[in-house]
Amino acid sequence: MQQIDSSDIEKKDLKIPFITISVVFIIIISFYLLWRPLNPERTIYIPLTPQVQTTVIENHQLPSAVGNATIVRLDDRVLQEQQPEESLDQPKPEDDVIKDEIDEVIDQDDNSVQYTVNRGDTLSGILTQYGVNRNDVYLLTKQFKQLTNLRIGQQISWTVDTEHNLKSFNWIISNNNIRIYEKVNDNFVERIETREGIWKPFNAQGLIDSNFVVDAKKQGLTSSEIATITKALQWQLDFRRLKKGDKFSVLISREMFGDNHENSQLLAVRIQNGNKDYYAILAEDGHYYDKNGGSLSQNFLRYPLAKQARISSGFNPRRLNPVTKKVTPHNGVDFAVSRGTPVLSVGEGEVMIAKYSGSAGNFIAIRHGRQYTTKYMHLDKILVKAGQKIKKGDKIGLSGNTGRSTGPHLHFELYIDGKPVNPITANLPVSEGLTGKSKKTFLEQFKKIEPKLSFESLTPSN
Repeated sequence: MQQIDSSDIEKKDLKIPFITISVVFIIIISFYLLWRPLNPERTIYIPLTPQVQTTVIENHQLPSAVGNATIVRLDDRVLQEQQPEESLDQPKPEDDVIKDEIDEVIDQDDNSVQYTVNRGDTLSGILTQYGVNRNDVYLLTKQFKQLTNLRIGQQISWTVDTEHNLKSFNWIISNNNIRIYEKVNDNFVERIETREGIWKPFNAQGLIDSNFVVDAKKQGLTSSEIATITKALQWQLDFRRLKKGDKFSVLISREMFGDNHENSQLLAVRIQNGNKDYYAILAEDGHYYDKNGGSLSQNFLRYPLAKQARISSGFNPRRLNPVTKKVTPHNGVDFAVSRGTPVLSVGEGEVMIAKYSGSAGNFIAIRHGRQYTTKYMHLDKILVKAGQKIKKGDKIGLSGNTGRSTGPHLHFELYIDGKPVNPITANLPVSEGLTGKSKKTFLEQFKKIEPKLSFESLTPSN
């Protein structure tokens, strides 16, 4: 048998680890040299789009010949340190939708929101879609279990502070029963108000002389009542196109306290534009329908894309900047789509803005009726013009990376009554008319109301 020298074994055992260690060491050195900037003092940030102003580290300017400087893309944290007052993922267009006299009576400039309970609604779902602090929503619903008994057609309203913390919540159970929940320290306190007013009908009729808002106020209607009318007929009638001599007749129920009233409810409205009549009649479900029980709403697309895409950044109006510790809202949803992806209008409407606009890049704003507005940002190309009428599903642009953007994507926002809401969970209008027993009841109700909407007493002025 052949003898094996133990010294040979020791040499082989030592040779293999030495080679392995040497190779690993060489790889580490090579990686370090390749990764390490050749000249750290000349490291600069170059934006992904030409529209973004170049940001330079250590106050260096971008040279015409880069030479041996290393060009790197800084992460979001570094960018936030350089721009502490600006949220990197919330573009701010330089342009906004110009308001007219009708918008003024609809928009709510404070931090209060009014809402009518719809089929399938839950309190937590309603408040969450408007970005109310989830902890406050949980606390309110946990303290008061009766809030799970919201009914279709009931009115609720709430107020929040600038950081979307819930301050108060009002629940109108009936015309004479209102429950108010106010935040006191770390809990909500319930207060019940029992109204003793007398509900009386009020009928206002008039002719258009200058515009609907002015002429309706002349007939005794309040801004709140006018807002309700314009919302009810927002899909059928463009109130800006009412002409001199057009007519309107409104039936309202008001809660009277002596000669004053605090609350009212629109029961029916009829507006005659030329030879065409437009009706909005209140049904038992709290929604308005035409005189035949047909829907006055229009359907919306949930997504502004032909196919559902990954959401890279969600709706978060309470987003906390990790560097500045300040709330920097993200009032929309970012869809991760490649450059050139077709962008669709989610509903029928009018293009209000279509242009390059600051950090939003190529920007489109569309108004749908009087209550809804959608915004589309960072587009590579705009395919529509301001003033253009469009339909649901029309291609309005191509997604891109313009403006202040860290990569190709579509930033999409939805506003209801001037308030940003989560477009993924928002309760969008549904165009469904009444059927069966509900429709029969409604038609019987309209027969009683119709004579009160007559224009017989109105004659155009010379």
